[in-house]
Amino acid sequence: MAFNLPSQHRALVLESIEAGFQLKSVPTPQLSEGSAIVRIEVSGALSYFREIYNGELRYSFPTPIVGGFSAIGHIVALGPDATVLQPGQLVFVDCVVRGRDDPSALFLTAIHDGGSDASKKLMGEVWRDGTLAEFVKAPLENCIPLDETRLCQGLGYSVQDLMYLCYLLVPYGGLRDIKLEPGETVVVSPATGGFGSAGVMVAIAMGARVIALGRNETKLAKLKEHVRRGTPGANIETVKVTGDERADTAAVAAFGKIDAALDLSPHGAAKSTHLKSVVNAMRQNGRCSLMGMAEVSIPAWTVVSSNISFRGKLMYERDDILQFIKMLERGMFPKGKDFVTTKAFGLENWKEGFETAADYIGVGQTVVFTP
Repeated sequence: MAFNLPSQHRALVLESIEAGFQLKSVPTPQLSEGSAIVRIEVSGALSYFREIYNGELRYSFPTPIVGGFSAIGHIVALGPDATVLQPGQLVFVDCVVRGRDDPSALFLTAIHDGGSDASKKLMGEVWRDGTLAEFVKAPLENCIPLDETRLCQGLGYSVQDLMYLCYLLVPYGGLRDIKLEPGETVVVSPATGGFGSAGVMVAIAMGARVIALGRNETKLAKLKEHVRRGTPGANIETVKVTGDERADTAAVAAFGKIDAALDLSPHGAAKSTHLKSVVNAMRQNGRCSLMGMAEVSIPAWTVVSSNISFRGKLMYERDDILQFIKMLERGMFPKGKDFVTTKAFGLENWKEGFETAADYIGVGQTVVFTP
């Protein structure tokens, strides 16, 4: 059944950093080859949306722009070159957009223009707007099918709860990049934030033993309890980071040699020695995925003598999304509140949503917007 797109739709538009957001009626995006029009059911929120869009983080993107990044919705129109996607299908709309003729030309929808001339052109002239709106135009390859019957009826996930994918996918990209295997021991640090706690959940689902590092014992205890409640028998341990490199090394090493590590340190962790402690406890040929923004330091001799490898990773690959959704659809993650507790806001309540997202951080917690 054909869907008649309205000429106008509601969208949260950032006219400029100085002017801030306005919820307004704007022309509905128009279909073209290689694209899909998706009716947004739910749009994800980053904990630092407020700092992105008020200019504090100095992220580079064009304005005016419709805010938002990844989303979930139903396809309402498809370009003539679509071969698999179907109207009415539930899809995950991925925020990582790549040039078709140059995959290194990469940007994050309505978040960051990628920094290169090619990615800036792609964002500014073709795929400009985000998902804090009623409709979005997205590249066909960024619309990832979700089995709505299996996920929502069979497994009981709500569409809003499925938006937790936008947090879970990031550490999955790093863990898959270093080829984490079932039964291996992986350190996740720091483990109590949005992406770190999601990384713990993902590593457990992948069959690994997890050592979660953090500075807050209360948050570490909450993380451990949440994981074991949703996955009884989950092999998870916690280590409080003290800042004493030797003591922290001993605390991690007490659990045996470490096979792999996932580090998501934010800018503020630049002076932390936790990664040195983790590396000191790694086995020969250990692997580490670096996904954070901190200028971390590592023990050079240990890295060289133990043949430890490091891989930087930005987000994930499209194939990672497909594999992750297979895991989700096969029931490898917890259900209900053992998966996530979601707080939803309408577009008109965007200020409250941004403020809530900044504080509502941790394992099984996410904020979403519904148009």
